[in-house]
Amino acid sequence: METIKQQNEIGIKNPRMLLFSICFVLMFSVMNGTMFNIAIPDIAEAFNLMPSEVSWVMTGYIMVYSVGALIYGKLADTVAFKKLITFGLTVFAIGSIIGFLAPNYYFVLVARVIQAIGGSMMPAIAFIAPIRYFPNERGKILGIIASVMAFASGIGPILGGVIAGFLSWQFLFLTSALMIVTLPFLLKNLPDEETVNVRLDYLGASLVGVTIASTLIGITLGFVYSLYIAIGFGILAVLRMFKAKNPFIPPHLFKSRNYLVAILTSFLAVACLFGLMFTVPIMLREVYSLSTMEIGLVMFPGAISAALIGRKGGRLVDQKGARKVYLASLALLSTGFLIVSSTVGLSPLIISLMLIFPMMCFPLVQASGADLLANLLAKHETGVGMGVFNLLNFVSGALSGAIAGVVLDLFRPENPVNFLALSGESAVYSNLFLTFMGLVLIGLIAFKLVYRDGEKMA
Repeated sequence: METIKQQNEIGIKNPRMLLFSICFVLMFSVMNGTMFNIAIPDIAEAFNLMPSEVSWVMTGYIMVYSVGALIYGKLADTVAFKKLITFGLTVFAIGSIIGFLAPNYYFVLVARVIQAIGGSMMPAIAFIAPIRYFPNERGKILGIIASVMAFASGIGPILGGVIAGFLSWQFLFLTSALMIVTLPFLLKNLPDEETVNVRLDYLGASLVGVTIASTLIGITLGFVYSLYIAIGFGILAVLRMFKAKNPFIPPHLFKSRNYLVAILTSFLAVACLFGLMFTVPIMLREVYSLSTMEIGLVMFPGAISAALIGRKGGRLVDQKGARKVYLASLALLSTGFLIVSSTVGLSPLIISLMLIFPMMCFPLVQASGADLLANLLAKHETGVGMGVFNLLNFVSGALSGAIAGVVLDLFRPENPVNFLALSGESAVYSNLFLTFMGLVLIGLIAFKLVYRDGEKMA
């Protein structure tokens, strides 16, 4: 299949400015997904909503965002980046303005969905651009991209708390709209590319979308029948993969055991990392009675460490190879969870320092995992292959938060499984972090046993 011309044939006018613009947009895109967590109580109070109703501010956004990342990844194989970025940023800005002016809750929901339609463009582009435009420094650039995502995930709730506290939650929408200012810089520095008109498998995309949406609804809201719907549409989506002439997700991607074990272990690692970022604020509020601002300050060193180590980790990927860095990052991540599990209940200062260990692994896992996939994928399928990677990462984040919430609701042990941890109300959090450690270790062992160097995708 014919693809977009590569960077070495066209050239980039200003690589540094292009990278800066991509990172700036990506940061705001990721922060937009996390800083609204802080504003949920304010939105519920403004419109007199039940918790199950206001949760759709996050659930609806994540559903559309995760599926959108896959769709944009698929389109990136054939559509010029300039067109995708112009469409995505414009739609995102429109959604932000609607949200800022929203007269009722339904307009807020519509605004969040529109934001997700536009904003999901950025993760797809951000992980494909280093592969396409910076082939000689791919690991380093992927490390920078991953560190920006990690930093934005950590700083989002802090920024959301400051804006919502000093102004109001409506200004979170207005802050997000600032992404549009980067559009002229992106258009100026992106190379001119040809768009190949390839028909998108709309039926396959719809089946995948319904499967993801019903799965998230079933788990986040506890609707069992929604999970049955997810299973049914999931089966139809798989059948469509094998029947369609140009399937939305090519089935041969999953015939490569290297590709399969890479995305599944990444799914586990990212799920545990997002589960950590979901659980820690709740723990700090319940166990330590900290304010929103104090919670942000406790988590801030971890977010900064992730931002600082990303670039160094990316260089290690280029120097040592993605496989070695990936294995090392999974080992460090499991150790970090053990450290946090063992220190829960101690002073907030100690918790803040211990959180550095798992949070600094975020960019290492993302950068090395993305580079592994880049080595496996054919050039004309980089977009869809990385799109599946992004889809699973965002879904894992949504699922881990929902499952962790259910665990915290149902289980309140007095004694932790980890004999190094303190007893009391912090025990459930210690057990949860110990579970995260176990899941990461399972991924590490599976990757070590299954992944084979030198194997290429058929």
